[in-house]
Amino acid sequence: MTVFIIKAAQLFLSLSILVVLHELGHFIPAKLFKTKVEKFYLFFDVKFSLFKKKIGETVYGIGWLPLGGYVKIAGMIDESMDKEQMAKPPQPWEFRSKPTWQRLIIMLGGVFMNFVLAFFLFSVMLFVWGGKYLTKDSVKYGYAVSKTLENYGFQQGDKIISIDGEPIENLTEDVGKYLMFRNVENIKVEHENGVAENIAIPEDIGKQLFAAGDYPGLEPRSPFKLDSVQAGLPAAKAGLLASDKIIAINGKPINYLSDFTYELKNTTQKDIVLQVARDNQEKELVITPTEDKMIGIVYSRTDPDFIQYKDKTYTFGESVSGGISKGYWEIKDYLAQFQYIFTKKGASQIGGFAAIGQMFPSQWNWQAFWYLTAFLSIMLGVLNLLPIPALDGGHVMFLLYEMISGRKPGDKFMEYAQLVGFVLLIGLVLFANGNDAFKAIQDWLN
Repeated sequence: MTVFIIKAAQLFLSLSILVVLHELGHFIPAKLFKTKVEKFYLFFDVKFSLFKKKIGETVYGIGWLPLGGYVKIAGMIDESMDKEQMAKPPQPWEFRSKPTWQRLIIMLGGVFMNFVLAFFLFSVMLFVWGGKYLTKDSVKYGYAVSKTLENYGFQQGDKIISIDGEPIENLTEDVGKYLMFRNVENIKVEHENGVAENIAIPEDIGKQLFAAGDYPGLEPRSPFKLDSVQAGLPAAKAGLLASDKIIAINGKPINYLSDFTYELKNTTQKDIVLQVARDNQEKELVITPTEDKMIGIVYSRTDPDFIQYKDKTYTFGESVSGGISKGYWEIKDYLAQFQYIFTKKGASQIGGFAAIGQMFPSQWNWQAFWYLTAFLSIMLGVLNLLPIPALDGGHVMFLLYEMISGRKPGDKFMEYAQLVGFVLLIGLVLFANGNDAFKAIQDWLN
């Protein structure tokens, strides 16, 4: 329960910061262009507010429904669907009376604020905490390689020398990101036998890894041990004990956790044979995994130093340029994820508030909190740019149409578009959180 409260508190604080700053991004240019802002709300005030106070012409408040927030700008067709106001003649202080370029800036202000916040947070984090990077030998036991990558010449235990000629010392991201989201042409590796090889990477490697369930493709190897065996599941039914040491699976020696998971995932046999050491004797156990290749064990890594990051300090100038670079690549990588999300498999992995909450650490950690807040700020900014009515991107789409064609969409059309967009948005929220609920039920049943 304590872990849940800590994660929930971090999520609540992070989203509150993001919502307020996003809406401030709309509020500031609206006020600069002398546009009346009637409401500024954190969370939605359906039927009633937890708090509200009118200052000048704007009511500032906190709603009870924590699904976002909003600013109500006079003369704008938004989620408030204020048809009565729109039926009156336009007033000079209203959104609809302003030049198109001013309306465009007002609508892009929220996304702009999200991206600026991310750049700012990444820069501050580099200046305060510095950064970490890997060298070729930082991954102590080399990388575990997926079957997809083995097909192109990678071997278990490989160490990365360079990516597209860039030495690994200059790379601060996980290697998997380069394979999944970036256009990598070749990776130079050092095999366990000491031989270096330059491996050509196909253009669609990310899609291959995703389709095969092999992403991220490369992960650091580590030794492991059994912590517990879950009652009622295949391993327990076969007689596996938490004190057992796994020696081999299907006759193949097990030295690292990845050796075990690789064979379990890729075997075509219905049953697997585990060879274990128990009480100074070897014993064979026949286990029938579930349909999703689960056998019901909990394990832990036995070497906490299996990855040895190097620390890097940043001057103020370096932290600013580094933070902007980090933000740029986070935006680019997040956009690249959409090629996977818009698939049947990708859609099933979309998560809601529970999935986001699980990203936060179980103990309060300010460095992790600010990193995740920066990442969520990017996510919020990108999602708000989607050309869906009811989102900022939908309004931007219609404003760009108006600027190009010289014709403004009718108020009635905008009302219907806003309604359709709102329904789509609610459907997406329900779908994402439904995925969370479905996964939680599956985990409970298992």
